[in-house]
Amino acid sequence: MALSVLALVCGVRLANPEFFERLERITYDARVRNAQKFSAPVATNLAFVAMQDSSIKAIRSGKLFGRRTGYGLYWPRFIYGRIVEELSAQGAREMAFDVLFGELRPDHPSVQMADGSTIESDDFFALQMAQAGNVTLAFTPETIPADLFTTNAQALGDISTERDSDGVLRSVRCYSLKWHPVFKSAAHQLGVDLDHARIETGQIVLPLSQGTNLITVKLDQNGNFDLEPFLGASIPAPFKRFERPFTRVWDLGLVMAAQELKLDLDHAKIDLPGGKIVLTGPNGLQRVLPVDDQGFFYINWQLTAEDPRLVRATIEEVLQQDNDRLHNQTNLLKDIFRGRLVVVGSTAQGNDLTDKGATPLEKDTFLVSKHWNVANSVITGRFIHRVSLPVELLIIILLAAVTCWVTWQLRAIGAILAVVLLLSGYTGLTFLLFVKFRWWLPLFYPTIGAVVMQYGTLATYRVMFEEREKRRVRSVFSKVVSPNVVSELLDTNIMALNGASREVTIFFADIRGFTSLTDQAQEQVADFVRHHEVDLVTADKYFEAAAREMLEMVNLYLAAVADVIKKHGGTLDKYIGDCVMAFWNAPTPNEKHALACVEAAIEAQRAIQALNERRQELNYERELENRARVAAGLPPRPLHVALHLGTGINTGLVTVGLMGSDQHILNYTVFGREVNLASRLEGESGSGRIIISDTTYNHLLRHSPATASKCVELFPVKPKGFLNPVRIYEVPWQEAKSTPFGSDPNQP
Repeated sequence: MALSVLALVCGVRLANPEFFERLERITYDARVRNAQKFSAPVATNLAFVAMQDSSIKAIRSGKLFGRRTGYGLYWPRFIYGRIVEELSAQGAREMAFDVLFGELRPDHPSVQMADGSTIESDDFFALQMAQAGNVTLAFTPETIPADLFTTNAQALGDISTERDSDGVLRSVRCYSLKWHPVFKSAAHQLGVDLDHARIETGQIVLPLSQGTNLITVKLDQNGNFDLEPFLGASIPAPFKRFERPFTRVWDLGLVMAAQELKLDLDHAKIDLPGGKIVLTGPNGLQRVLPVDDQGFFYINWQLTAEDPRLVRATIEEVLQQDNDRLHNQTNLLKDIFRGRLVVVGSTAQGNDLTDKGATPLEKDTFLVSKHWNVANSVITGRFIHRVSLPVELLIIILLAAVTCWVTWQLRAIGAILAVVLLLSGYTGLTFLLFVKFRWWLPLFYPTIGAVVMQYGTLATYRVMFEEREKRRVRSVFSKVVSPNVVSELLDTNIMALNGASREVTIFFADIRGFTSLTDQAQEQVADFVRHHEVDLVTADKYFEAAAREMLEMVNLYLAAVADVIKKHGGTLDKYIGDCVMAFWNAPTPNEKHALACVEAAIEAQRAIQALNERRQELNYERELENRARVAAGLPPRPLHVALHLGTGINTGLVTVGLMGSDQHILNYTVFGREVNLASRLEGESGSGRIIISDTTYNHLLRHSPATASKCVELFPVKPKGFLNPVRIYEVPWQEAKSTPFGSDPNQP
């Protein structure tokens, strides 16, 4: 059952339904938020220039440009040029725009330069980028910056966001592919699916959007492809015959970090099947990005847009300082962005400007924050490492194995405490490892799948199994042992009732004279029937009444013996007519089982003696009753006669266990040579005597020398079926003269 549960959990993990993966992500988000409570390395040179609602209002007023009216929502590009101008003047190390510039805007107003000349707004922006030399522009596969901007920018940075199915942004793709125009044309004309292109050694495999056909494009040793099969022998300018099929546009935050650390993005070692991308820099500097097979890696979320460790200013503040600089108001200048990596992005609330969403840190925040979190992760070298699937399956197996062991080995309370401790310990470990090392250990499948399901299934089965076994034990033992023995049996972890070899002490006690008394009672009724010429129907009733009375009497004596057996912790095996069989030291152990049996035998003799005395005191009332019965024409009832016990006891190794079947008679009993000897000793005991074997006597010597000293050795006997004589002893049970050695053993 445990293996079935484990196989189910592992199978579900391999399938990994979206619902369960979403639950695992929720546990990840909790760890990210918890990690915020602890200090962690953060790059100290990150900055943010925010486009806020106040920025839109200030630019619309025109005051920043000496105009009565400003500009609407879609600002002229020279405004961004002035931002670059000011940040460059302040000594910003890197500028990255989280703003798309997909096309030129010749309709925007031109800019007057210091020498009185004018320049187009787009050209001014491109000029400032070229002069600064450290500007990265936003890129998406759908919106590529105009060539004028791409040429003058230092680099392009991908700002694509691909959120998880629950709408939370947790990871980014390291890079997107900017395909060669020839490939774009093929995608448009032939229906090539560039999103699922396979880049292999020496070739690119392009699947068609419809159908299963593939197009293979060969690459030379430099990774270039031949344009002639696509464009013919006459290749138009500015193309060359052999060109790169694509260029990688790395994530914007990653580009910022690469500029800071001087990482070589052009020669990155990309091993997506191996789950890593290796970036190298000067002096042996290296960053290994843990990625999945699609090139995504998890963002190490640490900084929000309002984080005090982030240097921040609004766009209107930057533009105002640019005005002050242009008008030589040097006393008002501040260089807060010197040496910093600056992201220019929006926190405005307008429909076209708002870029908000959920992250592990916050349910609704500005997603521009992802750029400096990615940059911070690369700069500090702290990445989120999600363990691989094989490791996750191993964790599931180990936790399931531990859960299985504690559930099956410990008692109910101990097991549940151990499971709770296991859950708490593992959960705490996942949080600790995330805080310290940013390791993402699985939490949902190991805890809910492996531990909770394993425990719940096994505990339910165990309860059902144990309750069934307890009912079985009660049904077998409730009438043959004392209640405390039943409780002890039910409290044991393992109830070995199906056969064992064990030393026990066997007890046989027979009610002497009952058979002859029964015969006398039946003869008395027969004489009455003949003398009074009773009809057959009435005669049957008289005989049945006599039989019932005899049965009630023997049950009275047997019950007296059985009560004593249970009182002394013995197991009542069976009634054999008017004989009682019992044994000690099974099913519950009793080191002094021989002594307990002998003491029970002594008390049983005394109980029978007391019962005889009570019954004989009732004979006067019985005589009066019989006179009335005879007068009424009914047969008299027999007077109470004293009955006696003959007891045989032996100790030895026997086979003990349940005999029979659940469908028929089931009895917990013993059998073997030693049982036969105890039965034979009962036959030798005569009336009112207790005879024990030499083995039982030796046990008494060890555990109760005082009791052993009172025993009297008798002549050895040779029981039927035994080759050699057996030494026997008589145990006195009342204040009487002991039988001397060599006397008649049949006398009381």
